[in-house]
Amino acid sequence: MNLFSNQVDPNYNWLPQEGVVNYYGTIMNLEEANSYYQKLMETITWENDVAVIFGKRIVTKRKVAWYGSEPFEYTYSNNTKKAFPWTKELLELKKMSEEFTGETYNSCLLNLYHSGEEGMAWHSDAEKDLKRNGAIASLSFGAERKFAFKHKQTKEKVVLVLDHGSLLVMKGTTQTHWLHRLPPTKLVRTPRVNLTFRTIDPR
Repeated sequence: MNLFSNQVDPNYNWLPQEGVVNYYGTIMNLEEANSYYQKLMETITWENDVAVIFGKRIVTKRKVAWYGSEPFEYTYSNNTKKAFPWTKELLELKKMSEEFTGETYNSCLLNLYHSGEEGMAWHSDAEKDLKRNGAIASLSFGAERKFAFKHKQTKEKVVLVLDHGSLLVMKGTTQTHWLHRLPPTKLVRTPRVNLTFRTIDPR
């Protein structure tokens, strides 16, 4: 199922069952979005992501960064990161995301995709460090990219296009029942920066 629309209703649930995904479209003007994109490229401590798969250490082309209200440790793909303290821009974007979504977040995982050839495979954000059924707010800057969901049992798919300066939120049981991915494409040749604000459960 492909769903593309110029009319964005932030209350509309893009998932047909067992989860909630709301897309707010662009939440800032083009000048603001361009400014944040440039600042994030320049001020974030980017590093190549590392994953341990079947005992083999894989270094990705994609770059990542992990920030938070405390030096939270976050483990995914058998790799543990310790959060850097918030930057000025990240605090501003966290506040903006919280105001739009009505949720609160204490951490942020950032991804830098240099071109459309870099993507993300099917996965769900259900690591034990995260608050169970907690909301995840996803801010996009730079290149427009498709973002896909697939139901774990029915295999039904939902596809959105995420715009420069746009906000999407995944909440409820989305991570339990759905996978999501960023499909690679040779049609996009410019970078995309993605921020996923989330909540680490200190317990």
